[in-house]
Amino acid sequence: MLHVMFFEPRIPGNTGSAIRMSAVTGTRLHLVEPLGFDLSESKLKRAGLDYHDLASVEVHPDLDTALAGEALADSRVFAFTAHATRWFTDVEFQPGDVLLFGPEPTGLPDEVLDHERVTDRLRIPMVPGRRSLNLSNSAAVVTYEAWRQQGFPGAQ
Repeated sequence: MLHVMFFEPRIPGNTGSAIRMSAVTGTRLHLVEPLGFDLSESKLKRAGLDYHDLASVEVHPDLDTALAGEALADSRVFAFTAHATRWFTDVEFQPGDVLLFGPEPTGLPDEVLDHERVTDRLRIPMVPGRRSLNLSNSAAVVTYEAWRQQGFPGAQ
Protein backbone atom coordinates (compact mmCIF):
# COMPACT_ATOMS: atom_id res chain seq x y z
CA MET A 1 0.00 0.00 0.00
CA LEU A 2 1.17 3.50 -0.81
CA HIS A 3 1.02 6.25 1.79
CA VAL A 4 0.17 9.88 1.04
CA MET A 5 1.12 12.33 3.79
CA PHE A 6 0.01 15.94 4.13
CA PHE A 7 2.19 17.90 6.54
CA GLU A 8 0.10 20.55 8.32
CA PRO A 9 -2.54 20.99 5.59
CA ARG A 10 -4.48 24.26 5.69
CA ILE A 11 -7.32 24.04 3.16
CA PRO A 12 -10.18 21.63 3.96
CA GLY A 13 -11.21 21.20 0.31
CA ASN A 14 -7.76 19.92 -0.65
CA THR A 15 -7.78 17.38 2.16
CA GLY A 16 -11.33 16.34 1.27
CA SER A 17 -10.25 15.74 -2.32
CA ALA A 18 -7.27 13.73 -1.07
CA ILE A 19 -9.59 11.61 1.07
CA ARG A 20 -11.60 10.80 -2.04
CA MET A 21 -8.42 10.07 -4.04
CA SER A 22 -7.15 7.79 -1.27
CA ALA A 23 -10.43 5.89 -1.22
CA VAL A 24 -10.39 5.21 -4.96
CA THR A 25 -6.69 4.28 -5.13
CA GLY A 26 -6.47 2.20 -1.96
CA THR A 27 -3.77 4.44 -0.48
CA ARG A 28 -3.59 5.50 3.16
CA LEU A 29 -3.77 9.24 3.84
CA HIS A 30 -1.74 10.55 6.78
CA LEU A 31 -2.44 14.05 8.13
CA VAL A 32 0.22 15.64 10.34
CA GLU A 33 -1.05 18.20 12.86
CA PRO A 34 -1.67 20.97 13.35
CA LEU A 35 -4.41 20.99 10.73
CA GLY A 36 -5.73 24.31 9.49
CA PHE A 37 -9.32 23.11 9.88
CA ASP A 38 -11.56 20.79 11.86
CA LEU A 39 -12.12 17.35 10.34
CA SER A 40 -15.86 17.87 10.65
CA GLU A 41 -15.85 21.03 8.46
CA SER A 42 -18.48 21.07 5.74
CA LYS A 43 -15.95 22.00 3.00
CA LEU A 44 -13.89 18.93 3.87
CA LYS A 45 -16.95 16.70 3.82
CA ARG A 46 -18.26 18.21 0.58
CA ALA A 47 -14.94 17.69 -1.24
CA GLY A 48 -14.70 14.11 0.02
CA LEU A 49 -18.34 13.44 -0.84
CA ASP A 50 -19.36 10.10 0.62
CA TYR A 51 -15.87 8.57 0.47
CA HIS A 52 -14.88 9.27 4.08
CA ASP A 53 -16.00 5.83 5.22
CA LEU A 54 -14.16 4.19 2.31
CA ALA A 55 -10.81 5.89 2.90
CA SER A 56 -8.04 5.02 5.31
CA VAL A 57 -7.07 8.25 7.09
CA GLU A 58 -4.77 8.66 10.08
CA VAL A 59 -4.07 11.87 11.98
CA HIS A 60 -0.69 12.22 13.70
CA PRO A 61 0.38 14.82 16.28
CA ASP A 62 3.74 15.46 14.55
CA LEU A 63 5.99 14.19 11.77
CA ASP A 64 8.28 12.10 13.96
CA THR A 65 5.33 10.24 15.46
CA ALA A 66 3.86 9.64 11.99
CA LEU A 67 7.10 8.25 10.58
CA ALA A 68 7.80 6.11 13.66
CA GLY A 69 4.47 4.31 13.38
CA GLU A 70 4.52 0.61 12.63
CA ALA A 71 3.16 1.05 9.09
CA LEU A 72 5.85 3.59 8.13
CA ALA A 73 8.88 2.67 10.22
CA ASP A 74 10.76 1.11 7.29
CA SER A 75 9.23 3.12 4.45
CA ARG A 76 11.02 5.30 1.97
CA VAL A 77 9.87 8.93 2.25
CA PHE A 78 9.73 11.16 -0.81
CA ALA A 79 9.34 14.87 -0.08
CA PHE A 80 7.80 16.96 -2.85
CA THR A 81 9.11 20.46 -3.43
CA ALA A 82 9.36 22.84 -6.35
CA HIS A 83 13.02 23.30 -5.37
CA ALA A 84 14.10 19.71 -6.09
CA THR A 85 16.11 18.82 -9.18
CA ARG A 86 14.78 15.26 -9.71
CA TRP A 87 11.39 14.61 -11.27
CA PHE A 88 9.00 12.20 -9.61
CA THR A 89 8.97 10.13 -12.81
CA ASP A 90 12.66 9.29 -12.23
CA VAL A 91 11.73 7.09 -9.24
CA GLU A 92 10.62 3.46 -9.24
CA PHE A 93 8.00 3.58 -6.51
CA GLN A 94 7.43 0.58 -4.24
CA PRO A 95 4.60 -0.55 -1.99
CA GLY A 96 4.98 1.17 1.38
CA ASP A 97 6.50 4.36 0.00
CA VAL A 98 5.44 7.64 1.59
CA LEU A 99 4.59 10.60 -0.67
CA LEU A 100 5.05 13.68 1.54
CA PHE A 101 3.49 17.02 0.61
CA GLY A 102 3.64 20.36 2.40
CA PRO A 103 0.99 22.87 3.41
CA GLU A 104 -0.65 25.41 1.23
CA PRO A 105 0.76 27.91 0.31
CA THR A 106 4.30 27.50 1.68
CA GLY A 107 5.23 23.90 0.91
CA LEU A 108 7.46 21.81 3.13
CA PRO A 109 9.73 23.76 5.50
CA ASP A 110 13.49 23.18 5.46
CA GLU A 111 13.42 21.18 8.70
CA VAL A 112 11.07 18.67 7.06
CA LEU A 113 13.01 18.58 3.78
CA ASP A 114 16.19 17.94 5.81
CA HIS A 115 14.57 15.29 8.04
CA GLU A 116 16.74 12.18 8.39
CA ARG A 117 13.90 9.96 7.16
CA VAL A 118 13.49 11.79 3.84
CA THR A 119 14.88 9.48 1.16
CA ASP A 120 14.79 12.01 -1.65
CA ARG A 121 13.31 15.33 -2.72
CA LEU A 122 11.25 15.24 -5.90
CA ARG A 123 9.41 17.72 -8.08
CA ILE A 124 6.53 17.69 -10.52
CA PRO A 125 7.59 19.34 -13.79
CA MET A 126 5.89 22.64 -14.68
CA VAL A 127 6.49 25.43 -17.15
CA PRO A 128 8.74 28.22 -15.83
CA GLY A 129 7.28 31.09 -13.85
CA ARG A 130 4.54 29.09 -12.14
CA ARG A 131 4.61 28.68 -8.36
CA SER A 132 2.94 25.32 -7.82
CA LEU A 133 0.07 22.95 -8.49
CA ASN A 134 -2.88 22.66 -6.14
CA LEU A 135 -2.02 20.32 -3.23
CA SER A 136 -4.66 17.68 -3.95
CA ASN A 137 -3.84 17.76 -7.68
CA SER A 138 -0.14 17.26 -6.91
CA ALA A 139 -0.89 14.31 -4.65
CA ALA A 140 -3.16 12.76 -7.29
CA VAL A 141 -0.61 13.13 -10.11
CA VAL A 142 2.11 11.40 -8.11
CA THR A 143 -0.15 8.79 -6.52
CA TYR A 144 -1.48 7.63 -9.86
CA GLU A 145 2.04 7.38 -11.32
CA ALA A 146 3.23 5.33 -8.33
CA TRP A 147 0.11 3.14 -8.50
CA ARG A 148 0.55 2.70 -12.28
CA GLN A 149 4.14 1.57 -11.79
CA GLN A 150 2.89 -1.14 -9.45
CA GLY A 151 0.28 -2.37 -11.94
CA PHE A 152 -2.73 -0.71 -10.26
CA PRO A 153 -3.15 -3.39 -7.55
CA GLY A 154 -6.76 -3.69 -6.43
CA ALA A 155 -8.17 -1.79 -9.43
CA GLN A 156 -10.95 -3.06 -11.65
